[in-house]
Amino acid sequence: MWTYEHSVETDATPEAIWRLWADVERWRAWNADIESIQISGPFAAGAEIVMTPAGQDPVHLRVAEATVDELFVDEARIDGLLLRTVHRLDRGERLRTRVVYRMEITGAAADELGPQIGPAVTADWPATMAALVERARG
Repeated sequence: MWTYEHSVETDATPEAIWRLWADVERWRAWNADIESIQISGPFAAGAEIVMTPAGQDPVHLRVAEATVDELFVDEARIDGLLLRTVHRLDRGERLRTRVVYRMEITGAAADELGPQIGPAVTADWPATMAALVERARG
């Protein structure tokens, strides 16, 4: 298994961040790497998301879990690997919100391919998360 986690703290409320997460078709407003994105229905477990990163092929995601104002998990299957991304909101100190993104790559070749694929997928997380919390504070 390959894992990576990044977090930021903000004074934006979990509800404000959740509203941005749940508005999938507007993720481009705070995620500069998205060329296009569509969701198959309401933002809930079972929804299918087709996201096209800039200059790349579309990525098919499934929302595996969603708990309002707390977390959502999306999963992508690529070449026998499962890329599972947990997006979580924790209560920080002094009424602050801690936003956590965690990627877990599992599968037969995860130890070999995870270190190649994972850093490419997660490289923009610090900038994306900074833009997310800035917009949520808006």
